[in-house]
Amino acid sequence: METNSTITILRQLLDDDIRRLISAEAELANSLVVWSKKAGALPLKMLLQEYNQQTESHIEKLNAYAAAEQINAISIANRVMKAYIDETDDKLAACSLSDVRDASLLASVQSICHFKISMYGTAATFANLLDLKEAAKVFHEAESNEKGMDERLSFLAEDHINKKAKSPVALPL
Repeated sequence: METNSTITILRQLLDDDIRRLISAEAELANSLVVWSKKAGALPLKMLLQEYNQQTESHIEKLNAYAAAEQINAISIANRVMKAYIDETDDKLAACSLSDVRDASLLASVQSICHFKISMYGTAATFANLLDLKEAAKVFHEAESNEKGMDERLSFLAEDHINKKAKSPVALPL
């Protein structure tokens, strides 16, 4: 761990997780801007831009929570999110056709969404146990947002993106 102190109680673990969530969301927001420009299909591009707005909203709420709870403002690098982002970038670089790149991008973003559902669900559970009811509501709302985005990504994948990637049209150079 990259913290200066040992975690000995659940509240410290929650605070540590929040600092990692802030880092994860900030890293993702930066990547979503780049990825939305790489998306070929307009519906995917628009959904990624919307996801970026949702991510920015999560960052604001997490920062407000951290300030209200006097949590050290220095975020802790989230190595899991960094790995997801690096993996996504590697896969995108390997895809030569736009339709296949879109399918890869959507699948990668959906994996990130699943990771965030887990992180927010855990934070909500910890906050509830610690009687931090308002915080639990914020974390549960973020978890619900992520689940909603996951459903929309699934629909877009099944209805459009993956079908196009199944038999992409390669134009001669």
